[in-house]
Amino acid sequence: MNLFVIVLCLAAGGLIGFMGGVLGIGGGLIAIPALVLLMDMPQQLAQGTALIMVLPTIMMAVRKYNQQVRIDKRVAAAGAAGAVVFTWFGARLALGIDSSSLRLSFAVFLFFIALFYVWQTWRASRPTAARDAGKGVHKDRNKNASKQASPQTAAPVFTPRRASALGMLCGTLGGFFGVGGAVLAVPIITSVFRLPQTTAQALALSMVIPGSTIALITYTWAGQANWMVGAPLAVGSLAFVPVGVRLAYRLPERRLRACFALMLFATVALLAFEA
Repeated sequence: MNLFVIVLCLAAGGLIGFMGGVLGIGGGLIAIPALVLLMDMPQQLAQGTALIMVLPTIMMAVRKYNQQVRIDKRVAAAGAAGAVVFTWFGARLALGIDSSSLRLSFAVFLFFIALFYVWQTWRASRPTAARDAGKGVHKDRNKNASKQASPQTAAPVFTPRRASALGMLCGTLGGFFGVGGAVLAVPIITSVFRLPQTTAQALALSMVIPGSTIALITYTWAGQANWMVGAPLAVGSLAFVPVGVRLAYRLPERRLRACFALMLFATVALLAFEA
């Protein structure tokens, strides 16, 4: 691999790291279709190569998120423990199927996650609009109704046991697609347990670190990871993850969700184009 390709990988890694830090996805969702399109890699090789960059990037992002708001280590550890074995199972399953079928499955998965985020963002904007439209009308009645409804709408607590169950599901998907565990965990944590977007991103990334390590070892052992490409991507990514994380804490939460959904739709479009 010549110097130009190395420099290109460093620059691409910097851009991916920045976007991954902002969106809390570790950058793999961007790297995989880029490797498929620009370097003509099979889906399995792209997933394994992306993991070389994703793993250190996730670790850096978690460290930066934890500096902003302390991560619940008990919950994160329980989720990680649930993910480890299931990540290996998912990776072995992915290595045994046709590359085009895996790519199509990846695109379909991301499409539905993106639709969920669009719905979640739209739903979050409705109460504000309704409140503004009805301002000054039936205030007392609305206040009483709100008080009565609040106990029914209380979110369940995100306990270590629930985190472990979520880790099992996310580990399977993370192993199968190389990435994706955090992508699934974030909308579940924000919608079911109603934690803030940045808190959900921090927890989700924390939960997938051990599983991503297992997946990288599995893909590398099967010869489906190009370290000559992945290593410079990782170096460039690590340099810009902190910048992306700082920006994530400054963006409005609804806008962050919308950016997340747009990134997923863009990834689906890239994969469909390749197919």
